[in-house]
Amino acid sequence: MAACAPASQQFCVAEERSGHCAVVDGNFLYVWGGYVSIEENEVYLPNDELWVYEIDSGLWTMHLMEGELPTSMSGSCGACINGKLYIFGGFDDKGYSNLLYYVNLRTRNGTYRWKKITDFKGQPPTPRDKLSCWVYKDRLIYFGGYGCRKHNELSDCFDVHDAFWEGQIFWGWHNDVHVFDTNTQTWFQPTIRGGVPPQPRAAHTCAVLGNKGYIFGGRVLQTRMNDLHWLNLDSWIWSGRIHISGEKPKDRSWHTLTPIADDKLFLFGGLSSDNVPLSDGWIHSVTTNGWKQLTHLPKSRPRLWHTACLGTEGEVMIFGGSKDDLHFLDTGHCSDLLIFQTQPYSLLRLCLDCIGKNASLLKNQMSWLPSKILPQVLKKITFWAAANHRQEKKAEIERQEQINVT
Repeated sequence: MAACAPASQQFCVAEERSGHCAVVDGNFLYVWGGYVSIEENEVYLPNDELWVYEIDSGLWTMHLMEGELPTSMSGSCGACINGKLYIFGGFDDKGYSNLLYYVNLRTRNGTYRWKKITDFKGQPPTPRDKLSCWVYKDRLIYFGGYGCRKHNELSDCFDVHDAFWEGQIFWGWHNDVHVFDTNTQTWFQPTIRGGVPPQPRAAHTCAVLGNKGYIFGGRVLQTRMNDLHWLNLDSWIWSGRIHISGEKPKDRSWHTLTPIADDKLFLFGGLSSDNVPLSDGWIHSVTTNGWKQLTHLPKSRPRLWHTACLGTEGEVMIFGGSKDDLHFLDTGHCSDLLIFQTQPYSLLRLCLDCIGKNASLLKNQMSWLPSKILPQVLKKITFWAAANHRQEKKAEIERQEQINVT
């Protein structure tokens, strides 16, 4: 089942990719889909592979999937509810999708089986990719995206980018809201009761704090934005553009926004209006209605069209994405996992990390540990062994590249 289950001194890493889906459930990060560039061609990654990262041990495994497999795609929207990964939309060689699939991540027999949702009620959104999703009260709430519509489907929630007149098919950006209730298997479009919605857009990002769904930035017609909006997910009233004084992030698309506290959002990366991949990080406080840039982040690790998930102890895990402008130099896809600590770790976590880093010095004292703690210690030892292995491997690659240059 696991194609690269790690042996004692053998570690694997998930394949590089952009435009993929990633979610956290429990102590595991799950990654599916996306694409890479091979000889200037976009190659979609296998639809039957699920990469799983165990947060405690730092180990990756790859599991082959069964069932009603989604098409290999990029730009799908992934979200997790009650241990199920839902995939909606996306783009492949045949065009845009508006199909919805799910897989139970808490399987008991180790088999991950896709299920295509066909017995739903209501009308799903039109086909699209690069949309975003809020998860609220067991509902998947989708906003925006880029896709196509027929002439009789045009409305105020759609800005036309291009048209194919023979079949009267129009491509463009959306700002409509669609809800899928996972309990009743029902699609519906809520009645927006007030406020000014954001402009139609794609490659934006969404996050939930309380009962408010936040949106930041994205591609709007021929420009990128740095506007912030929220939608009340109970009353369906838009905030309008939130006016913020002081410094704020520059315009961007293909970035991520992650809730890290009851009143804080963490913004990372993206592609700027002048087509520069970004590596900056910002924290927005809804209490003070202000942005604060983080100055300690590395400037040499730009990312766009990556994913960001919140870990078990408040760390933000950035996986994959590209370090290049995908429009002009689509070669720099990434496979590394960037972990940003957004709050102090617990005393237990600090102790476990200390033991894991110094395992060789403390091996004679391991037997003194309580039996309940020992399994966690062993996972941390594995975690730091894997981290050191990857660091050594990276250094060796850099040495070889330097030799080839000289």
